[in-house]
This record gives sequence, C-alpha cells and structure tokens, in this order.
Amino acid sequence: MRLLLMGQCTLHIGRLEYGNIGNYYIVEPLIRELHRVFPGSEIRTTFQMSDSFCLRENVVRLPLEIYYSWNDRDLSNALMEVGISRIFKETGKLLYRTPFIEEVLSADLIIDFSGDMWGDNADLAGENRFIVGLCKDYVPMLLGKDVVMLAGSPGPFGNEDFKSFAKKVYSGFRLVTTRERLSKALLEKEGFDLRNTFDLACPSFLFDATSESELRRLDEIRHIFENTKPVIGFFLCGWNFKQGPFDRWPRGDDEYEPFVKTIEFIIKTIGAKVCLASHSNGFQRTHNGFQLTHGRDYPIVKQLQRILENKGFAEHICVLDGIYLPHQMKAIIGKFSMVVSGRLHGAVASLSQCIPTVIIDYGHEPKAHKLRGFADLLNVDDFVADPSNTTDLVSKIGLCWEKREEIKIFLENKIPSVKELARKNFEILRELLNNNLNEASV
Repeated sequence: MRLLLMGQCTLHIGRLEYGNIGNYYIVEPLIRELHRVFPGSEIRTTFQMSDSFCLRENVVRLPLEIYYSWNDRDLSNALMEVGISRIFKETGKLLYRTPFIEEVLSADLIIDFSGDMWGDNADLAGENRFIVGLCKDYVPMLLGKDVVMLAGSPGPFGNEDFKSFAKKVYSGFRLVTTRERLSKALLEKEGFDLRNTFDLACPSFLFDATSESELRRLDEIRHIFENTKPVIGFFLCGWNFKQGPFDRWPRGDDEYEPFVKTIEFIIKTIGAKVCLASHSNGFQRTHNGFQLTHGRDYPIVKQLQRILENKGFAEHICVLDGIYLPHQMKAIIGKFSMVVSGRLHGAVASLSQCIPTVIIDYGHEPKAHKLRGFADLLNVDDFVADPSNTTDLVSKIGLCWEKREEIKIFLENKIPSVKELARKNFEILRELLNNNLNEASV
C-alpha cells in the first residue's frame, strides 16, 4: 500500500515541526493514525518534515517543488499537469510524466490535508497558492486515482474566479472529512456537493503531552505552580488584534488595552496569577538539524508583560520565557487551572485535557470560522470572546471561572467522544479503501 499525502500544509522544511506548535499537534497524530489503519503502508509526503521525523514516523519526504515552491513557474507547471491529465482521460495516452504525476501514478490513494487553507486563506501563504493546490487535487482525479481530503476546515471562497473550479474539484473527492460542523454548513451555503462529506474532529485531539516525570525536569516551570494561587494561562497572537495584518510589528501599547483590562480583572476579581505564554516557536536551520528560537507571538507576550508591569502587576504575572517542544507545551498547559487562548490549538491542548477554556476570536480579517467551529464541536460556544470587546472578554472569563468545576466534569464526559470522532477520519478512510479493493477483486 502506498499513500501520497499532500496539500496546503506543504510548507518549507521545519515549519510544520518547529513553527506554530498547533501544526505539530495535528501532523504527528495524522501520520500515526494512517499507519494504524494501514499497517505496513508506505507514506510518501510533500510535507517537509525533518530527517529525524521521517525516520521515527516511517515516512518518505518528497521534494517540495513537486507541489509548490514559491516560484513563478508553480502555476504554469500545475496547469500543464492538468492538461496532460485531461488528454490521458480523453485518449488513454500519457504524453509526458512530471515528477508529481509519477508519484500520483504510483500511489494507491492520494490524501489532501490542508487544514484551514483549502480556500482563500491559501493565498496568504503564496501567490496563486489555492489554484495550484486545486490543480494538484484535480490531476489525480483525471488520472483515475482516488483522492480524499481529511480533517479540513475548507473555505472561505470569496474569489469568484476560482469558486466554480473549487466546486468541480470538491465534487471529485471520494471522501471529505471536516473538523467541525460549521465548515459543512458554509460549504452547503456556497453550493458545494456534500454527498461524500462527513463532520468529524481534528486529529490534534489525539496528541499526547509529555509525561509528568519529563515535565518535572523543566526546573523553570516548577516555580510557576508552587504558589497557593490558581494559575490561568493566557495565550495571545497577532490574529487577536483589531488591526491586521497578523504579523504587523511594532504595535502600539494602546492596541493591548482590551487584554490589559482583562488581565487586571483576572488578577483583582478572580484572584489568580496569570501566566503569559507564546504558542508558537521559530527555528533556524543548522548544519546538523534545527535550532528552536522564539516565535512571532513571543514579542507580543513580552510587550504585554512590560505594559502590565508598568501598571504595577509584576508580582501577579509570569511569562514562559523558555522554548518548549509541542509535547512539553501541552503538558505545561495541562497544569493551568484555566486557559484563555487566542491560538486555536492552544485551546485544543487545554480542552482536550478537560481544562476550562475561553477562546479569543480573531480580531481582523480574514476571520477563521474554525474557532467557532471547534467551539461548536465541544459545545463551548458561550466561551468564544470578541478580542476588541473588553466587556465580552471579562464576562466570558468570569463565567468560565465561576462554572469551572461544572465545565471540567462536562469535558471529562465529552472529550472521549471527540477523540473517537478524530479517529473516525481514519476508520472511514480504511473502509473506503477496503471497499474499493473488494470491488476491484470482483
């Protein structure tokens, strides 16, 4: 069995592993679940994972350029492959084989994994990115291969020029699983063919934290949780500000006002300590691998720290100044009494460990429906807060704290079923492939 794993998560080497921590929460369970349902299979991927990951998780890394490589030939190459494949579909003759077409022809199944980038958001990552991705999905369909899209949050589709092609490609997927119900509702509103679409859950709910014994080795963490006060984790990122873009820098102190007032409420009214943290890393390539660095959220956290200290709150706040691997970060999150997160998968890390959580919505365009979709999946819609509305932030944090014991019990009952939905992405996929093999043998 040979699987070709590709999609808009095809990024420069190291990015999925050592950048936004939430990316790794997804990719590791994705690979492991594929191996679980297809034991002995060969997984070949355009995802640019490190040599150590490929060895440990038994995957083959393909060249970046066969999918998208940020050059002016990406679109023309993809359109050429569509043309070649159309001729094959009409005549049965394959006039030319590109490296991508070779991979498609040798695969038993093609899996698109694009997260929330199967839509307009793809073009935030590069010019013509979405149309190229559509071509890469369409080529194997024309060549007679089964193509599926797993665990995505497709949309939005504001570009009318691409929408009709997106609908055509979408209708060619043998299976689509989404990470939440809201995606399907939006697709239906746009007129997509949903006959093969199932609402499930994100593989990130299956990601494991490092062990308690390993966590205890992080000396700098111990003192945070040794005091008698409860500790509330607070994650902030560039998407939570009213003014974009998400990577705008520097930012004025006044832009932090809703978050400063919110933390003041936590300190004075709830009586908790606030731990400011970044849920993203950065990295540098070295001669023998990768070196982790602070990510783009860290300067935001440090500016917020400075503002709060200048207001006299230094003794009531702390900052995670270390750089932590995803397994470590999830374990740290598991120690908080409550979490307020502007990063979706920071919220997944806490909710999956049954910790009461308030999700800070995006503050500027392009808005991501995945946040409200995940909240709907977990029935915690009441705890998605508008980052530009201090009253909304404060009231939802106050309510979450007031009901924290009730929420914890609810999550302890809910999370096991969400994890089963996450596993179902792969159970359905196995069933699809087994049915295809049975049909072929008949």
